[in-house]
Amino acid sequence: MAVASMLIIGCSEKKKSNDIIAPKVEQPKLQAPIKMQEYAQTTDVKWLDKNYQVEIRRVPDDSLKMVKDETGQKFVDNRISLRIMRADGSVFFNRVFTKAAFDAYLDNDYRQTGILEGLVFDKMEGANLFFAASVCHPQTDEYIPMVVTVSSQGEVGIRRDTDLDTYGDGNAPRDNVNDEDEI
Repeated sequence: MAVASMLIIGCSEKKKSNDIIAPKVEQPKLQAPIKMQEYAQTTDVKWLDKNYQVEIRRVPDDSLKMVKDETGQKFVDNRISLRIMRADGSVFFNRVFTKAAFDAYLDNDYRQTGILEGLVFDKMEGANLFFAASVCHPQTDEYIPMVVTVSSQGEVGIRRDTDLDTYGDGNAPRDNVNDEDEI
């Protein structure tokens, strides 16, 4: 009985160890190159007292250079066409944009790992139509916003967007306004 109780006591004590056991981190399995879905937007606008239709189409393009994220996953870049048609159906403006069109506004990181995410109609102002464009890191919220303008003469302007409209209606709250600032 004494021997049996010694065995039970001896077995119940756990050996202490300084070994740290960490679970093995598995690398995610790479998929076939990932493509964004196709996108189309058509907007009717009255611009300079004439009716126009703005058509935007995004399609993934396998002929463009693919990008990789930090895990090595490949992503297909996009091609976006912008077509502006007059009321009679004739084409006023037609251009295809790739990430290369925005190259001057990107840093090396976005040149290497970014894709052209989107282009959407924003507003009309005077003789210009304004569009919001972005180059993003795929499957993240990280992007570089840009503004694309098309003039009434068909000229294109591109610039980095430094004025993000986080209120969506252009009515951002104003701080430190006194009555003398109001007109």
